[in-house]
Amino acid sequence: MNETLSPALLERLPAAVQAPAYDRTALAPGMAHLGVGAFHRCHQAEYTDDLLSIQFDRWGVIGINIRPPSLADTLGRQSGLYTRLIRDNSHIEARVIGSIIRVVDSQASAAPALDVLSAPDIDLVTMTVTEKGYCHIPSSGELDLDHPDIVHDLANPQTPRSVPGILAKALELRRATHARPLTLLSCDNIPTNGVILANVVRTFAERRGNDIAQWIEANAAFPSAMVDRIAPAVMQDDLDSVEQRFGYRDAAVAVGEPFRQWVIEQRFAGRMPRWDLVGASFVDDVMPFEHLKMRVLNGAQTTLATLGVLAGFEHTSDAIADPLLAAFIRRMLVEETLPTLTPVPGMEPLAYVEQSLGRLRNTAIRHRNHQIATDGSQKIVQRLLNPIRDRLSQGASIDLLSVPVAGWMAYLTQASARFGKRWPVSDPYAGQVAAIADTTGDDAQALASGILAIDTIFDPSLAANETFRRAVTSALGGLLSDNPMATVRRNLKQADTTRLKRPARSA
Repeated sequence: MNETLSPALLERLPAAVQAPAYDRTALAPGMAHLGVGAFHRCHQAEYTDDLLSIQFDRWGVIGINIRPPSLADTLGRQSGLYTRLIRDNSHIEARVIGSIIRVVDSQASAAPALDVLSAPDIDLVTMTVTEKGYCHIPSSGELDLDHPDIVHDLANPQTPRSVPGILAKALELRRATHARPLTLLSCDNIPTNGVILANVVRTFAERRGNDIAQWIEANAAFPSAMVDRIAPAVMQDDLDSVEQRFGYRDAAVAVGEPFRQWVIEQRFAGRMPRWDLVGASFVDDVMPFEHLKMRVLNGAQTTLATLGVLAGFEHTSDAIADPLLAAFIRRMLVEETLPTLTPVPGMEPLAYVEQSLGRLRNTAIRHRNHQIATDGSQKIVQRLLNPIRDRLSQGASIDLLSVPVAGWMAYLTQASARFGKRWPVSDPYAGQVAAIADTTGDDAQALASGILAIDTIFDPSLAANETFRRAVTSALGGLLSDNPMATVRRNLKQADTTRLKRPARSA
């Protein structure tokens, strides 16, 4: 049986596998990361590994999971080491990443996480906890005070279980023990993610009292960031491929595409890793980069995922290989999404669209549509609803952007008994949407109205817009029919008619 990846194996790795280019035994912790999943291992941990190889410093990462999966039996047994595979169609590149020096499971109790986060040698906390981990209201970005975890944490501040509760408690402990400042850097796909993180932590702290909110204001920084790399969930085939190809076992493999990007707002409370030396960008304003990535790449992903499932495709690369969906997604982005964006330094919009579509065509990245569609209620505001709002304010058409909004609705209604429960749905609003669908039956207008009334997703002013309501209702009725792709084709033709009547305005 092949040996498992470990520090002892580093000097005996096959030549095809790149090893860390620094002495891991001398690496001390300087940052913590919440949410050690595939994306972190393909992105922030890799950037840190790059930096350590050219400028060694006290920037070892302590990885923390406060939600499943646990780390002890995978990453922990390998002393934080794992293989990062880059897949680009038929090409594969392997590298062992060494920047994670310790992992902490804190699912049963917040205490292990708090011990790390409050330690004086931790100057930075990064996080990839997914959109719903912030316990915020998607339509406003404010802390959801009715969220069960927030209700629990305010009543039991010594035993928090939410991200805002844990971070507020950690900052309280830091004030009491050593008063060292802390930078908290969100790496999740949320617009102005630093602002939202600051909102939820400070609001929670204000509810706690003890003047901790004022101390946080003076001693914590919440920079925004835009992160980008496609890193699908790891499958057993990925684990097996490392053993078969390279001759060792690795239970913590991460798989990603070649492209990566990281744009970070220059607003720090203290020491920061010089990630700008290895490809990241430190900027004054992240928002143009955020909007471009979320509305183009992420908007395309959400659209292809939900419509792809409705069309019977398992992976994004399968969906974009379909000529109809490929034509739809490109025209949606070029004709309706790009005009809502402000210029981004160094990026040509049409070239960015083509680059994004090329990335989604990578057949070696087996990104399941159901995975991308997970928690769609937390994503559609920034990816689809905000550009729709901008288009409506311009007096421009939403013939195409309205379809993926209806696609998200149709995708969730499949959890309803009325529509046969064709697939399991993972979304905080799945039960609510299913209940609406069960009540409204075949009436697409009533179904759309019921979903649009969820004001934590749909801002009331947008939900009341007659053009928006009409477009979404029409698309939803078609997508729930026996031939959902006929609606995609119909709306493409409708966009042609609209374009002839009134050319779309440019930003």
